[in-house]
Amino acid sequence: MPRNALRPLAALAVLALPLSACSGTSAASDENVVTVYSADGLKGENGDGWYDRVFEDFEKETGIKVEYVEGGSGEMVQRATREKRNPQADVLVTLPPFIQQADTKGLLQKYSPKGVDQVSGADKAANGTWTAVVNNYFGFVQNRKELKQAPATWEDLLDPTYKNKLQYSTPGVAGDGTAVLIKAMHDFGGEKPAMEYLKKLQANNVGPSASTGKLAPKVDKGELLVANGDVQMNFAQSKSMPNLGIWFPAREGGRPTTFALPYAAGLVTDAPHGENGKKLLDFLLSRKAQQQVSEIGGGFAARQDVKATDANAIALTQLMDGVEVFEPDWADIEKNLTSYIDAWKSATGN
Repeated sequence: MPRNALRPLAALAVLALPLSACSGTSAASDENVVTVYSADGLKGENGDGWYDRVFEDFEKETGIKVEYVEGGSGEMVQRATREKRNPQADVLVTLPPFIQQADTKGLLQKYSPKGVDQVSGADKAANGTWTAVVNNYFGFVQNRKELKQAPATWEDLLDPTYKNKLQYSTPGVAGDGTAVLIKAMHDFGGEKPAMEYLKKLQANNVGPSASTGKLAPKVDKGELLVANGDVQMNFAQSKSMPNLGIWFPAREGGRPTTFALPYAAGLVTDAPHGENGKKLLDFLLSRKAQQQVSEIGGGFAARQDVKATDANAIALTQLMDGVEVFEPDWADIEKNLTSYIDAWKSATGN
């Protein structure tokens, strides 16, 4: 069952910097700025997401401008790695296992935001380098208008109905794409049977996608029938995409499963504006921001002492009812991620 939920966000025009931007001569020279590198999903399609509200409130309260760079989780870690000798980001937000990967690469420094004591031990680093700021779960989406009956199992997706109508984001680049591998290895009982299945699924797969967030609009329009995603992002998108339905694949004859996939944030090592980064992390974990997670962002609060009761929180609880939540071995996944990605590439020909 989801832990907690969030509340509504207001609109804010956050500066979304292109991936080639953020040189040390512009934003990095401004003392009243904090630069965030983040996985997609928390910024609204129409300026109405959790980031939009929280960044706007943060700027009003502190006078610190948030500059925002968005991409897949793996993409953000790769960029921060390239910039390691001359960091441009202050705060890094990714899904697992990429936040663990960032820590292993020395990209994060220790900082305990105010309120981190209210975050579950499973949702923060033992060494104090990162913490969940929004809890979330992996899932899939389908087009409810085009599909008279929603798929229920992995095996259903092998049907010719889904040929060139199914797509999932790229493992190793997108956090949700990597989650496809993690869930498949769990549900099929290991790497080999999971890769055998994904090899068969490739007959229906449109091809790679660096961004999971770009898939839901295609599903809503009917260009795709099924795609991967995550509960927070897709629930938020469904407010403006009426044909979007969230579901969780099961093995044939089994129960639907999922696992927690939190947005985890850490302070970048040698951040150009580290003090501003600390203030933003404190703000993201504040009770006010956490109470807005379900209502505005469609996700689950990271703080255990925030109990949301808004309509979104109730709907999210119902969505998760009957879904088995398992806990991946993140240490194993972080250690062996490259070999798992290589196995996926070999199986699918990507």
